[in-house]
Amino acid sequence: MADRTPPLRAEELRVLVESGEIDTVVLAFPDMQGRLQGKRFAAQFFLDDVLEHGTEGCNYLLAVDTEMNTVDGYAMSSWDRGYGDFAMRPDLATLRRVPWNEGTAMVIADLVWNDGTPVVAAPRQILRRQLERLAGHGFTAYAGTELEFIVFKDTYEQAWDSHYRGLTPVNQYNVDYSVLGTGRVEPLLRRIRKEMAAAGLTVESAKGECNPGQHEITFKYDEALVTCDQHAIYKNGAKEIASQEGVSLTFMAKYNEREGNSCHIHLSLQDEHGTNVMAGDGPGGMSPVMRHFLAGQLAALRDFSLLYAPTINAYKRFQPGSFAPTAVAWGYDNRTCSLRVVGHGRSLRFENRLPGGDVNPHLAVAGLVAAGLYGIENELELPEPCAGNAYASAYEQVPTTLREAAELWENSPIARAAFGDEVVAHYRNMARVEVEAFDAAVTDWELRRSFERL
Repeated sequence: MADRTPPLRAEELRVLVESGEIDTVVLAFPDMQGRLQGKRFAAQFFLDDVLEHGTEGCNYLLAVDTEMNTVDGYAMSSWDRGYGDFAMRPDLATLRRVPWNEGTAMVIADLVWNDGTPVVAAPRQILRRQLERLAGHGFTAYAGTELEFIVFKDTYEQAWDSHYRGLTPVNQYNVDYSVLGTGRVEPLLRRIRKEMAAAGLTVESAKGECNPGQHEITFKYDEALVTCDQHAIYKNGAKEIASQEGVSLTFMAKYNEREGNSCHIHLSLQDEHGTNVMAGDGPGGMSPVMRHFLAGQLAALRDFSLLYAPTINAYKRFQPGSFAPTAVAWGYDNRTCSLRVVGHGRSLRFENRLPGGDVNPHLAVAGLVAAGLYGIENELELPEPCAGNAYASAYEQVPTTLREAAELWENSPIARAAFGDEVVAHYRNMARVEVEAFDAAVTDWELRRSFERL
């Protein structure tokens, strides 16, 4: 990663702590589900003790399910291993203020074991490893993530107490691109935009989406690790701001049978001179590097679907005619394809349309980079683009369940070569835990169909 000025320098933090303007520092890391986990420190203690040496956290934080239940099957963390600690070391390049929490700064941590070796199954480390491989080819990845969410007038507590039934969205109809419709929720969207900007993120825009109450705020692309860190901070912060405003919002991939929440990921490559190496003189203005990189995306798309769609719910987005993809296909500015090539010249890039709002960005972007490297290193040839409706064409299909995706991931030689056996086994177990929990659950769908009539 190129040298850059962090949103807040350590010496600036010291001044703010001495003046009393900052009294709390959050040290957090993205877990398997992409959530920020960590601790809030008294600011002076952070400066005196944690800034240089880090802190400890129980290693079960990378070996639990979404409900924070301890589960079996993880090599790195278990009852047999005693559920020990790993170290959380601050990455000062991520230090920033978080205006939605009064008197608070935040810094992202990297995870290491007590001997100083990295925790290889940590999402941030997984991404770092792929970016290091990419740097070996002389390239830097730039990424942008586009998160959609649905806002409800109900608080999170009300939503919980009602079992998430009968919630009232902030819009009653489709407000896609509607200035009038977004105006109704603009006070919330404006606060999110302003406070994210104050936290060092570069806001681009906000717009309405199709599902009632659905909106999207986008941010300027950046180096891949920076974008993924900011994605996690934004997602956490937007929920906190919504809660403070007495409403709730969800990023879940498929809240209801209407349009789901997507997280389209855009990616491009630059060389050491800042030149977009995807642009060239080939068909569509693409370079050989881009053609190989994009061919790698197609070759690994099914195998890496677990990284792009990591939950049971995520696979319910993949419906024909839904703007969520079903075909392993690419096309120029074609939203029916899983992979969409957009822009030209310096802005040329591709978009992966598989991920939903529940995606872990560090894992997904690691998958994009690893897939692209597979294409480059094997000089894969790019097939012809899809020029029509990919939903109605005879392309290979993306997985339709988490169970299928997990099996593809576990048996993928591409995944094992890129990520290693430990990472493959770790995230295969994550999927196993989710599938088994879902298989054991009695759903509302079953109750409605079976309680009286069967």
